[in-house]
Amino acid sequence: MLLAGDDWRTFFDSFESEAFRLETRSTYAMPGEDEEFQQFLATGELHIPADDPWLTRVRNFRASGRRIGRVHVLTRPLSDYLRYEFAAYAYNVEAGEDIRILDLTERENPGLPDQDFWLFDGAKVVDMRYRSDGTQIGRDLLEDPNLDQYRHWRDLALSLSVPFAEYCSD
Repeated sequence: MLLAGDDWRTFFDSFESEAFRLETRSTYAMPGEDEEFQQFLATGELHIPADDPWLTRVRNFRASGRRIGRVHVLTRPLSDYLRYEFAAYAYNVEAGEDIRILDLTERENPGLPDQDFWLFDGAKVVDMRYRSDGTQIGRDLLEDPNLDQYRHWRDLALSLSVPFAEYCSD
């Protein structure tokens, strides 16, 4: 089932205990980020207001006892987009999102997929689909995913990654 617009937000916000994201791309081309991204490239600075809709949602998830987090699998050197995303991650972490980094620069992939997904409550999987330039082309709620496989990927990524702040302090 394709999830877009209000259907995506309603579905997303309905998770009960945990939302986990695996990110694997070095570039994303997200609508509405262009101006902010270009400004970041020009200045090296990113200022996200406290009332930003995503940060507000993250704080609300945490206040209701729900966990939200992600592991970003990457290799160095960081792309311009990842440098920008790292600047945003600092705000996300402050709002309560558990962001972790798995750097595969000097090691082999331990068996993680080369695809982005969300796993909600360990029971629902949304496959995030992108073009090669990072443009999102769909979010598909998988009808009969191999949940054991997705849970394994989540657990593996979590076990091998480090908290964002620790990664950035190295």
